[in-house]
Amino acid sequence: MAGILTLVPTPIGNLGDISPRAREALANADFIAAEDTRVTLKLLNHLELHKPLISYYEHNKAFRGEKIVERIQAGENCALVSDAGSPAISDPGEELVKQCADAGITVTAIPGPCAAITALSISGQLTGRFCFEGFLSTAKKSRFEHLDALREERRTMIFYEAPHKLLNTLEDMAQVFGDDRPVSLCRELTKLHEEVVRTTLGQALEKYRETPPKGEFVLVVAGAPEKPREMPSSTDAAARVRELMEAGLSRKDAVKQAAQELGLPKNTVYAAALDEEA
Repeated sequence: MAGILTLVPTPIGNLGDISPRAREALANADFIAAEDTRVTLKLLNHLELHKPLISYYEHNKAFRGEKIVERIQAGENCALVSDAGSPAISDPGEELVKQCADAGITVTAIPGPCAAITALSISGQLTGRFCFEGFLSTAKKSRFEHLDALREERRTMIFYEAPHKLLNTLEDMAQVFGDDRPVSLCRELTKLHEEVVRTTLGQALEKYRETPPKGEFVLVVAGAPEKPREMPSSTDAAARVRELMEAGLSRKDAVKQAAQELGLPKNTVYAAALDEEA
């Protein structure tokens, strides 16, 4: 009988955030697949657990994933962890999940810490609709293309960024989204020096040019503001009525349909149609 793959979230800074269920899942696993075994070993020592570890990261996931799947198919239970937060989210673990799913292996997940959701919840930005964009490319061209594709994105956007790349990212964001776009920079979440800076992209650039950024960042960027709707003119209304009448509609029906399409009162559309004929 095949084993299962369990995704176990790990603390993003504060070891006290490990849940009883997460500890139980690690304790019950036959082996643990970890992004960095050294980081995971510290967590296991804290939990007083001793488990076999196998490395699984970006540069070995192709062949190591096959080995992990084979072991699970042979009956072993595997716990997958990343260095911090929920595995498979902006993380090579997404490939292992796919491999297991394709092989018919049961995949389950323990709820727990996630930097993106933690940052969003305290950002002060709109939380009803959002999109997670993860890490931007280190290559300027690719980074700019990624941001440019989000130029008209209305949802709140969440990005991860390292301190040594923050200024370049803020510069590109300001160029694409505008200096006045609101942003919340969440740093060192759940740690002793947790900080949330609520400002604009332009002001953030000034701040971190003067004070070099430290710690890992989550950037929560406001979505593009809604563009004011341009109301159709009387000329537009009259032209649409004429088109509908030429298509065979009566004046009454043409006025009614044009009003619905253009979002104008029927009286306004009717008056515009009469004025054109006068």
